[in-house]
Amino acid sequence: MADDGNGSPRIVRVLETALYVDDLVRASHFYDHLFGFPKLFADARLIAYDVGGESVLLLFARGASVTTQVLPGGDIPAHDGSGALHVALAIGREELASWEDRLDAGGVAIEGRVEWPRGGVSLYFRDPDRNLLELATPGLWKTY
Repeated sequence: MADDGNGSPRIVRVLETALYVDDLVRASHFYDHLFGFPKLFADARLIAYDVGGESVLLLFARGASVTTQVLPGGDIPAHDGSGALHVALAIGREELASWEDRLDAGGVAIEGRVEWPRGGVSLYFRDPDRNLLELATPGLWKTY
């Protein structure tokens, strides 16, 4: 097993990111229409979206996962979230203007825009549950 140079087993990437929403149908409508992510799974508790073939965005109905989920293959411990959570989505620099137009056309207000010292640009806006979403171009972090 490879390690990270510090003796720890290596982590490759973040696989899943979860947001919690009050109305799964409303959230699904927003994410389906704005982003068009393919759905990997959906039920009354959660929706799993494929994000660029690299990661998964999970939308959980708030309060629907506060008990352990018992599955045939094992148990998923309880979890939940509250408040305005945050997730950043990577976009190409050449798509920044198109995303600004798409947000405007969809009636989604851009709450913030940051031009980072490394050259990246971030756009900040909210989903219907007040989660803070960010679209970020390369040049935000040393790793992106």
